[in-house]
Formats: sequence, C-alpha cells, structure tokens
Amino acid sequence: MADLKVRAVAKYIIGAPIKTRRIVDAVRGMRAEEALQVLSLLPQYAALPVYKTVKSAVGNAEANFKLDRDDLVISEIKVDEGPRLRRARYGARGRFKPIKKRLSHITVVLTENRTDDKE
Repeated sequence: MADLKVRAVAKYIIGAPIKTRRIVDAVRGMRAEEALQVLSLLPQYAALPVYKTVKSAVGNAEANFKLDRDDLVISEIKVDEGPRLRRARYGARGRFKPIKKRLSHITVVLTENRTDDKE
C-alpha cells in the first residue's frame, strides 16, 4: 500500500492551543509507540488529550487497515484553535471582566514506515 494515511481528530479539547502545541512539537516525527511512551510521562495537562488522539489513530490503523503498530510513524500532527468559551467574572464596582476559555482541535496523521529487509 503506497502512501496510506490514517487520521484521528479530537475536537473541542479544553486547553489553549499554544500550550498544546508545545506537547505536539515534542512528538512530531516519532514512531507511534515511542510517542505514546513519551506522552504518558509528560506532566503537562495537554499531554493526555494528545496521548488519547495518537492512541485512537493507532487503533484506527490496526482495526480498519490491518497495519502493524510497530511500523506506524507520526507523519503529521497539528493543533488548531477552536471556538472560545466566553465566561464572565464581575470586578470592582460591578464591572465586567471577561474570561476566555480557549479550545483546541488536535489532528494526528499516521503513515506506515516499513523497513524492508531485502539483503
């Protein structure tokens, strides 16, 4: 199978995209198994949704396309900005203090990196 891409998307994840991008940059280009191990050890809050999305992509590859999980590589992983939840806090003298809760959309694309031993 040439150039087969497997996707998984997680939408409306609570957490600022700029903080989630730091986690995504740490695992970009890694093998999927190695990325899952790294993500499970990171202490940041955003590591858990990224871990779940990568794990979902690996599950999609195994279940739908019968690919071996050891051959999968993260070819593309990105974080886009979702809509903002707008909340209110009232300050001194009844003034309105807006609170913007940022949401993220995480997209993971895996490809198969087969090492053919034709020696």
